[in-house]
Amino acid sequence: MALYMIGDVQGCDEPLGRLLDELDFSPSRDTLYLLGDLVNRGPASLKVLRRLIALDGSAHSLLGNHDLHLLAAAHGVRKPRRGDTVDDILSAPDRDALLDWLRQRPMALFEHGWLMVHAGVLPQWDVADTMARARELQSTLRSPDWAAFLQQMYGNEPALWSDSLKGADRLRVVVNAFTRLRFCTAQGVMEFASTEGADDAPPGFMPWFDVPGRRTAGVPVAFGHWSTLGEVKREGVLPLDTGCVWGGCLTAARILSAPGQVERIAVRCEQARKPGKGL
Repeated sequence: MALYMIGDVQGCDEPLGRLLDELDFSPSRDTLYLLGDLVNRGPASLKVLRRLIALDGSAHSLLGNHDLHLLAAAHGVRKPRRGDTVDDILSAPDRDALLDWLRQRPMALFEHGWLMVHAGVLPQWDVADTMARARELQSTLRSPDWAAFLQQMYGNEPALWSDSLKGADRLRVVVNAFTRLRFCTAQGVMEFASTEGADDAPPGFMPWFDVPGRRTAGVPVAFGHWSTLGEVKREGVLPLDTGCVWGGCLTAARILSAPGQVERIAVRCEQARKPGKGL
């Protein structure tokens, strides 16, 4: 049995198929953990969803910002943006079933010694806090009035977590941390404008995983979302968005028996999209 974590697929089904072949992946034997942004920007978002749904219990997928954007676009909360590639899903005869499957995905996982998120974890949260916040958001997205939450989901404020936050403000901080976070202050104030690498943090900010005293520092964390991050040599920090949709690689990390240790396997991707805002 092999366990793999995979970074942002973003609609790149052909590289995903080649990566699974490279892994000699067997649904009856192995397990995949996909770290969100399953769809959008790449050419075959519908194929990606159908492939993962067919894998059933052998593939576990997180929700990323592009996945939430698809849900919002499908319900008229967000207009499709230039460069979006989700029309194949929105026009599919089984679109409702596909979208329902997508919204049921978790926001975070803690499996086999690894904390898995799409973007980041606020420095104030330990693993228990992280999973509790994930359950709050998941419960909302799985509730009968989940579409109403999408109307209140977008925005940069509040930018700082507080246990006293309630309602839409509370959930907005949670969704932004899990799906948009790159940089924050030492106090945990989030910044959303910058998409550069770790060495190009805005003044007063730093990568979320470099905050002194981060409460998840003792637990290995795997995440995607940050294709411009580059190489990171921090113990227990595993970025897996290696820019497949921008012509980079699609990367899997096989979880090894030694705590926090992985073996990376990657395939080259042929997309040549031009990076821009909204990565």
